[in-house]
Amino acid sequence: MIIIGEKINGTIPIVKKAIEERDANFIRQRAIDQTNDGAHYLDVSASTSPDVEVETLKWLMDIVQDAVDTPLCIDSPNPRAIEAVFKYAKRPGLINSVSMEGDKCDVIFPLIKGTTWEVIALTCDNDGIPKDVDTRVRIAKQMVEEAAKYDITPDRMHVDPLVIALSTDNNSMYSFNESMTRIKEMYPTIKITSGLSNISFGMPLRKVVNQNFLALATFFGMDSAIMDPCSRDMIATLLATEALMGKDKNCRKFSTAFRQGKIGPVK
Repeated sequence: MIIIGEKINGTIPIVKKAIEERDANFIRQRAIDQTNDGAHYLDVSASTSPDVEVETLKWLMDIVQDAVDTPLCIDSPNPRAIEAVFKYAKRPGLINSVSMEGDKCDVIFPLIKGTTWEVIALTCDNDGIPKDVDTRVRIAKQMVEEAAKYDITPDRMHVDPLVIALSTDNNSMYSFNESMTRIKEMYPTIKITSGLSNISFGMPLRKVVNQNFLALATFFGMDSAIMDPCSRDMIATLLATEALMGKDKNCRKFSTAFRQGKIGPVK
């Protein structure tokens, strides 16, 4: 599983406060902690007003890149903001995100043409987030075809079928799995990702719901996730699932994590 660390995001109140106060030490420590706990990418999202987003994104990127070598996942709903800060990335990483909404493909795909950057592709368009599987699959196909015009192959794309909150759609897990299965049938090398905590929005015991979604989605073929790598329970769930799937020879990763105190009861 490719882990995209979610903890440097301005929608999180404590991170928003650090951004407003320009608390570089707080951001730096979050980058170090997520890297030490196994994140493969670090999502950086300013989530500020548009007039200061580029400045704030660059500030976050500079701090994170000074602290760790973990590749960035540059996160903004505004493709022009991503375009503006792209040159400040020291190494290839992930773009979060592209979709069939507006001109996002026209901005993002040319930006990463001829590079090894990868991209998160959301299955939505100008009509919003679709509830039916057929539309999600159709949008994924459109994005793959658009990407191909810029020599971006499916293996560089992390398609997010946009899981809907279970509290509003009882078939959310089924729809996610069906979308994932059909997209992978068309493009076997493509990656499927999710902002997995969306599944539990509006529910009690959100962590329990998130853990079970992670286990099921991993079993059915999810390749990456925007998640908290510092959560002992989430990592334990992931490692246990991979062991049960036969992806952890002799359960070494699971056992090592336990011995190192990264999962299990806090000592």
